[in-house]
Amino acid sequence: MAIENSTEIESPCIGICRLDADGYCVGCQRSGEEIALWITLTPAERRHLIDEVLPQREAARR
Repeated sequence: MAIENSTEIESPCIGICRLDADGYCVGCQRSGEEIALWITLTPAERRHLIDEVLPQREAARR
């Protein structure tokens, strides 16, 4: 979902940028707040979202 280099974890955005009725992006599964705060998150916070939160959120929505 994301590409990681030695200094930064890139956004999980896949270019389908539309929030659903629950407030989650239909492309990356992030909330509007998570999208807005992305640039302020630490690499550990980003990794947690990508590895744990977003996959769980996507699985729950199926």
